Amino acid sequence: MSADVSREPEVTAQFEQAKVKLSALRNDPGNEVKLKVYALFKQATQGPCNTAKPGMLDFVNKAKWDAWKSLGSISQEEARQQYCDLIGSLVEAEGPSTTEEAVTSTVSGAAYKTLLVNTEDDITTIKLNRPAKKNAITNEMYNEIIAALEQAAKDDSVITVITGAGDFYCSGNDLTNFQLQHGSVEEMAKRGGELLRKYVRAYIDFPKPLVAVVNGPAVGISVTLLGLFDLVYATERATFHTPFSQLGQSAEGCSSYTFPKMMGTAKASEILLFNKKLTAVKACELGLVTEVFPDSSFQSEVWTRLKTYAKLPRNSLAFSKQLIRSVEKEHLYAVNDAEVECLIGRWMSDECFNAIMSFFQAKAKL
Repeated sequence: MSADVSREPEVTAQFEQAKVKLSALRNDPGNEVKLKVYALFKQATQGPCNTAKPGMLDFVNKAKWDAWKSLGSISQEEARQQYCDLIGSLVEAEGPSTTEEAVTSTVSGAAYKTLLVNTEDDITTIKLNRPAKKNAITNEMYNEIIAALEQAAKDDSVITVITGAGDFYCSGNDLTNFQLQHGSVEEMAKRGGELLRKYVRAYIDFPKPLVAVVNGPAVGISVTLLGLFDLVYATERATFHTPFSQLGQSAEGCSSYTFPKMMGTAKASEILLFNKKLTAVKACELGLVTEVFPDSSFQSEVWTRLKTYAKLPRNSLAFSKQLIRSVEKEHLYAVNDAEVECLIGRWMSDECFNAIMSFFQAKAKL
């Protein structure tokens, strides 16, 4: 069991590269192989075949359905591995060429070290990809998410999704961000504040429907930002925790405005001031989460629904989203600025320093 879990990020990365290699093939591998590739891809991304059988005269879709159905109940992980192996054999059969160069330049062109970003079925997915660290956000990751959102804003996708690799959605800030590397504490705090301001603003300004697919526990800024998403779908095992006071810090992500607005001041205070952790069901009752799904069917139900939404007219969705956001956009900018200034002060305080040091010391004893 542990060996499979430890290999998951590696297999996921190979799967993303295999998709690029497939598009770079010079020769048509033939219909039989293409059906096998299709079936493995569907099994890897959606699980066992769960759609109605096409009519007998719908030859193409019936052939695809039969290929997918023939894979039975093999796991998504196994399907990803078989997909990678099959694409690898096709690349090898073509022999030395510029294929590998094309793959390298395409993958490196994205320049994402901490994310997996892809567009399919008119949906751009930004997946936080530090599963071994519970997708904790480093400064590098902040910059990459900003860049990925800027890219998604301009591409042809209809909807953009943010989710996490592995068992966690996101565990918030990687606290190594607060270890003094160079310069004074004041300089570090101001740099961090400007990065945070830019990061939150990327969500405020995002022009298309933005969906959080919360696949596990969420902590800190990954929770506070949810008030800026258009839809938040969560698995039943997700939890939501904002331990700011515990770390001598204060709210961010515009949550000092969005949380009281959606759930009332008393409930928001319990979460933002007193570190109350929410279950997915409770978060849904408070309006932070749109809908909760059983963990066993979470991915298939959510992605089936999102693919349906992505068939809606792109411009109509974007204009409607921007109309909704325009009513309070300037206010959100002001809230973001106020939160950042407060946090800069917190980061320079002895109280915050002592709280973070206590956290590191407690962690070292584990």
